[in-house]
Amino acid sequence: MASTTLHWLVWNIPGTATSLPEGIGSAAQQANGMRQISVSGPYYRGPAAPPTGPAHHYLFELYALDTMLSVPATGLSSAATREAVVRAMTGHVRAKGVLVGLYQRPAP
Repeated sequence: MASTTLHWLVWNIPGTATSLPEGIGSAAQQANGMRQISVSGPYYRGPAAPPTGPAHHYLFELYALDTMLSVPATGLSSAATREAVVRAMTGHVRAKGVLVGLYQRPAP
């Protein structure tokens, strides 16, 4: 069964951005309007595969939208926030990119 753990959801990335800076703060809303959430708080969790077993798949999706979303980054669970963001994106997606990464923790 595929995992649905939300490692990081970021929305309202400014349209002028060409990358995300290293060390993005852990505030749910950033000064530039960007918002973020994960299952454990407003920050990137990173891969956390167990030390044994097969490599884990991590799905990264990037959407280009024609609007900023009014979905707050606080007040709901990460799953409910993800659902709200996806609903708010309806009719506003102009492009999409997908990357599937594999991660396997090195053996001790």
